Amino acid sequence: MAGRGAGPDFVESLARGLDVLACFDANHRTMSLSEVATAAGLARPTARRLLLTLEELGFVRSVEGSFQLTPKVLTLGMAYVGALGLWDIAKPHLEELVARTGESSSMAQLDGSDIVYVARVSVPKIIALRVDIGTRFPAAQTSQGKVLLAALSPDELAETLALPSRAGLPPYIGRTADQLRDELTEIRARGWALADEELAPGVRSVATPVRDGTGAVRAAMNVTVHAAETSTEKLLRDHLPLLLRTAGDVSAEWALWQSRPHHEVPQSNQSSA
Repeated sequence: MAGRGAGPDFVESLARGLDVLACFDANHRTMSLSEVATAAGLARPTARRLLLTLEELGFVRSVEGSFQLTPKVLTLGMAYVGALGLWDIAKPHLEELVARTGESSSMAQLDGSDIVYVARVSVPKIIALRVDIGTRFPAAQTSQGKVLLAALSPDELAETLALPSRAGLPPYIGRTADQLRDELTEIRARGWALADEELAPGVRSVATPVRDGTGAVRAAMNVTVHAAETSTEKLLRDHLPLLLRTAGDVSAEWALWQSRPHHEVPQSNQSSA
């Protein structure tokens, strides 16, 4: 993983430390030093120093000779989400949507050719794929990803689709690039996207854009169902109208939040009288 930097200011040690954090996921919650070194493409002594540094900083803990992430890693992602103001705004709307549909709902943003989940309210149903905050999926295989890809210009879309996925899943080969572009054109016109068991068997979802104060698509919101329980017709007839209304409400409140007359100044080092 390391060794990608080309710029004169690239800090290789920082990149390697982030590579170590990225080794851990739902399938690798506890890893040995050797496993981390192999996954990150590092020599064992280098991996050991990085793990011990991350442990001292509180991002990992050692457990019987192996290593685990700590909850502190959430601060890295939540600082980003919090800065956008998205979670505070979206949370009550997502909760209401889930209460009305009885299905899980999430928000995601585009990162390269993948989507990354930034907010989620779920219901305890068996689904083929586990989803947490920070989970990545190839954008072209998901309803949220299609919505976000459809918002890109032709040049941006070509550059994005040329990037390799970092989600660790095989690419979807169900359609050609031209077929995908035609689908994205239709999605852009109608304002929502469907993914019908494209990411995994049994996973069916519909998504719609979430816009910022300028009208630009910055995130996507979805409703996910189990294909054996909910038909495409029911998903589009019953859940899509609620989703469209919810995403519109979140977009409107986000625009108001971004336009608020608020500015923070650094706290003075001098005590006030």
